[in-house]
Amino acid sequence: MKSIRQETLANAKKILIKVGSAVLTGAEGLDLKIIDALVAEMSELIKNGYAIVLVTSGAIASGKHRLNITGRLKSIPEKQAAAAVGQGRLMRVYSKSFEKNGLYVAQLLLTLSDLTDRQRFLNVRNTLSTLMEWQVTPIINENDSVAVDEIKFGDNDNLAAMIANIVEADLFINLTSTAGLYDSNPAEFKKAKLIPLVSEFTEEIESIATAETSSVGTGGMKSKVLAAKKVTAIGIPCIIAPGKKKNVLTDIIAGKEIGTLFLPVAERLNSKKYWIAFTLHSRGKLVVDDGACKALLEKGRSLLPSGIINVEGDFAVGDPVSCIDREGTTVAKGLVNYSSAEIRKIMGLKTARIAQVLGHKDYDEVIHRDNLAVTRSAPRGKS
Repeated sequence: MKSIRQETLANAKKILIKVGSAVLTGAEGLDLKIIDALVAEMSELIKNGYAIVLVTSGAIASGKHRLNITGRLKSIPEKQAAAAVGQGRLMRVYSKSFEKNGLYVAQLLLTLSDLTDRQRFLNVRNTLSTLMEWQVTPIINENDSVAVDEIKFGDNDNLAAMIANIVEADLFINLTSTAGLYDSNPAEFKKAKLIPLVSEFTEEIESIATAETSSVGTGGMKSKVLAAKKVTAIGIPCIIAPGKKKNVLTDIIAGKEIGTLFLPVAERLNSKKYWIAFTLHSRGKLVVDDGACKALLEKGRSLLPSGIINVEGDFAVGDPVSCIDREGTTVAKGLVNYSSAEIRKIMGLKTARIAQVLGHKDYDEVIHRDNLAVTRSAPRGKS
């Protein structure tokens, strides 16, 4: 009889693999032995019919080593300069390693604006799809040398979660320096226990993940758990596993109990709604009453002006806006059919009165359900 893990991974053929800086680097900069070992495993999977997309960190760490810089870089220009030095070397190492196995790679450097624009999002998806058809492994990193706060993903865990959605991955493997998610910080508590399976996200699960980072990484376990939450929301299982463990990828695909497996949710978001929920930044907020909140969460309805009790921020037609309940908890995010100024005039009113108040009525809904992504489950509290 198959285990839950074996059943979950049985049909996983398209795999998104993210490798953190702490896995890729050692005392001498890039750890070539680890990279060669991981590439050998990925190459074997590709030759056995798996499609692999790789999101890699390591550019800044590689650049720091090349320039003999120790400790954490503090300023953005320093990090961007180190990334500019290190990215070329990182790609050369990957390229040579894959070529040893008779395979080729392609580099994609992205910023958040490449994915928040819907047309560019689709262009990235088409490029990745073509590369995988050609059995060329896409190697993706944030374009650290040009990214600023407004267009940064924040960390490569978040980037990897977005790419998993774009390529419609069957599995997301996040390789890190720890064995997986523990019930407490193993660096502080010797009795910390590994959590092998997470079937649903609770406040407890999110709270035990720390945001501590290393001198070469940016995310910490907290960002890895949040990335897992994002991909499981669209039906993609996620495994956080130790990247330096021998045969880690081969053993994961074989269904062995390695790391922490996060099971996908039953009701998954489609690609567009995931893009709205997790890629776009909200330009404002709509405070909705209890009736509207229930309609959004339990019935999958559109948001009508009658259910809105307040508008926060200034935004235009088509902008992404969060819907929050009276307590300030975000319950959904969607693309608005009316501007903030217009919504302030029609909030609390019946749909029939929109034309009377505004002089026009382009839509019955403030946010149509097709452009609305629920981000909080109905029976539970805050997500």
